[in-house]
This record gives sequence, structure tokens and C-alpha cells, in this order.
Amino acid sequence: MATKLGRIAGLEVRARTSSLIAFIIIYLLLGLIAIFVIRLPLSSAITGAFMATLLHFASELWHNLGHAVAARSTGYPMNGILFIGPLAMSRYPKDEPELPAKVHIRRALGGPLSSLLLTLILAIFVWNFSPDLGTTWWVILFLLLDNSLVFSFGALLPLGFTDGSTVLYWLKNVNNGQ
Repeated sequence: MATKLGRIAGLEVRARTSSLIAFIIIYLLLGLIAIFVIRLPLSSAITGAFMATLLHFASELWHNLGHAVAARSTGYPMNGILFIGPLAMSRYPKDEPELPAKVHIRRALGGPLSSLLLTLILAIFVWNFSPDLGTTWWVILFLLLDNSLVFSFGALLPLGFTDGSTVLYWLKNVNNGQ
């Protein structure tokens, strides 16, 4: 069962209860890191951890909107996004016809490419600004790592549920002439 959160860019956005649980866990972990590793003051740690957690989920939404742009460009668009735990998945129409492998590959690469673009923007920010910005800088650094390690390069790892698994699966079909 998933709760409807609304619509964005024509996509129905839903979330399972596991996403709320993941939000709380991520928030607590980031808060503990902010207090005990980075040594931020308590109020900054609470605020920074909350912002970083919100922005993690916003980054996942950005990633899926990248899939949506790629899917629209193929002529076979997505119809929704479903948040499950700390991640989300792109939803496609159930009555979608059988598609060529190249369409699946193009749609799968849209998310990691959009996340890579965001990673590059965040890298410029982190490179050009100083940790003297305090909590804001640490939140942006977290987002840089999150987007590069989870949503860009991590998404391309063939873990069975990632974009990389989709690409590998369909590359086999492209190589078999489909």
C-alpha cells in the first residue's frame, strides 16, 4: 500500500511507509555523524541532518525525473514514481507494449545522467566554497557524496534492482539482435 503524495511533471508520486521509516533512520544517522564526527553544535546538527535528509529524497526525485525526461524522449513515458525505503522506482504503464532493448537502456540511463549533472554542480560549489560556511557546506558535501556514490555511479552497479542491472539485461538483448 502506498500513499499518494501528489503529482509532479505529470507523474503520480507515491510513497510506502518504509520511506518514512527510512527518513527517520537517515535523519538519526546524519544527526549522530554531525554531532560526534563533524562536531557541529546540537542545533546545527539537528537542522543540518533534517535538511540533508530532505535533500536526499529530493535527489531521488531528481534522479527519477531524469528517467522521466529520457522516457518521454523515447515516446514511452513513465506514469509515476514510487518511494520505497530510502530509494524510489520509476513506474511505467502496465499495458505498455513490448519495447526494443534500446528504449529500455535509454530510459534507464536518464536517472544516472541527471544525477551526474547534479553531482557536477555540487562539486563546483564544494570546490569553490569553504567549510567555514558551516552546516550549509557540510550538507552540500553530503549531497555531493550521496548523488555521486548512490544516484550516479551507484545506480550503475548491477545489483539486481539498479539502473545498471537494467542496462546489462537489455545490452544482452541488443547484442542478440533485438
